[in-house]
Amino acid sequence: MVAPTIWIMAGEASGDVLGGRLIAALRRQRPDLLFRGIGGVRMTEQGLESLFPMRELAVMGLVEILPRVRSLARRLDMAVADITRTRPDLVVTIDSPGFALRLLKRISGLGIPRVHYVAPQVWAWREHRVREYPGLWERLLCLLPFEPAFFRRHGLEARFVGHPVLQSGADTGNAVRFRAAHGLDPAAPVLVLMPGSRRSEVPRLLPVFGRTLSLLAARIPGLVPVVVASPVVAETVLRATRDWPVQPIIVTELHDKHDAFAAAGAALTKSGTSTLELALAGVPMAVTYRVNPMTAAIARRLIQVPHVAMVNLLAGRQLVPELLQQDCRPDRLAETVETLLTDTEAAGAQREGFRTVLTSLSIGEEAPADAAAREILELLYQIGGNAPGE
Repeated sequence: MVAPTIWIMAGEASGDVLGGRLIAALRRQRPDLLFRGIGGVRMTEQGLESLFPMRELAVMGLVEILPRVRSLARRLDMAVADITRTRPDLVVTIDSPGFALRLLKRISGLGIPRVHYVAPQVWAWREHRVREYPGLWERLLCLLPFEPAFFRRHGLEARFVGHPVLQSGADTGNAVRFRAAHGLDPAAPVLVLMPGSRRSEVPRLLPVFGRTLSLLAARIPGLVPVVVASPVVAETVLRATRDWPVQPIIVTELHDKHDAFAAAGAALTKSGTSTLELALAGVPMAVTYRVNPMTAAIARRLIQVPHVAMVNLLAGRQLVPELLQQDCRPDRLAETVETLLTDTEAAGAQREGFRTVLTSLSIGEEAPADAAAREILELLYQIGGNAPGE
C-alpha cells in the first residue's frame, strides 16, 4: 500500500505552531504518513519541506495587504500548481483565511478532501461571508466552544477539537531559572511585552511600548521589560528597541518565553492567542492594538462582538483591559500596567477569571492536536479508504 500524503499549510507563526503539533499527532496515529505544503520552523522541525518561506504570507490588515497582493497571488498559484501536480490524499489548511480559503476554492474541482483547521472568525465581523463557505471544505475544525453552534445556524457542520493553547506549555515555565539566566534580582518586577508575530504589526506597537516603558521606569524602580519576539520579527524588535530607556531582554525561544511568563508580574500584549497563553500562565495583562487608521475605521463598522481580546469573549465580560487604537497611548498603557504590577487585588481578580475561561477550552482528556488528528484521519479513511492495512 502506498503511504497517504497530506498537503498541509500554515501562513503565520501561530498556525505554524499548530501545524507542527498536528503533524506530530498525525504521525503518532499513522506513522507512515507523508507531508507536503507550506510551513515555518515548527512544521519543518517535523520534516515538512516548505514550498516557499511561510513568512511571505504573514501579513495582516485591510490596507496593509495591498502592496503584497501580486506577490500573494503568485504564491497562491504556486500552491495550487503543487497540489494539482502531486495529487495528495488530503489537504489541510490552518487559519490564515485570506490565503487558505482562496486555496481551498481553487482546488475544489480536484476531488481531494479538504480540512480547514481554525474556523474563520466571521462571528466577530463580516458574518455575511459565511455564505461563501459551502463547498470549501469537507470538515471544519474549531478552536472555540461556541463556534459549532454559530456555523450550525448557517447550515454548516463544524467540530470543536479544543484549543491548542492548552498544549502550549505556557504554564510550565520556571521563574527562578529565568531570573538566574539573566542575572535578575529575585524581587525585580518583570513586565512581559508581546507586540505580535507579524512584520506588519510589530512596527506599530513597539514605539508605543517604548514610550510606555519610559513612564513606567520612573514609577516602578528596577522594572525589567521582556519582549517576546517570534523568529520572523526578531531582527525588527532588536533594531526598534535599541534606543529604549531600559534595554529589554528579548526572548525568541519557546522555553525562554514560558520562563518569562513564570517570572512576570504583568504583561502588555496585542490581541490574539497571546492572551490565552498568558491566561494559562496566570499572568495579569492589558491588551492593546493599533492598525492603520483606515483599517480601523472599516473594522469599527464591521465588528459584531463586544470585546476584541479572546479571553474577554470567552469570559463574557471585560476581564482584562482593552486599550485599542486611540486608547493605545503611552499614558493610558502605563497607568493600566502599573495597576496590575502593584495592585494584588486587581491581579488576583484576573487570575480567578482565567480559570473559568481555560476550562471552556477543553474537550476532556484528549489533547487538542490529537483530537484534530483523529478528525482528519477519520475523513481520510472515510473518503479515501486509506485505513492501515487497506
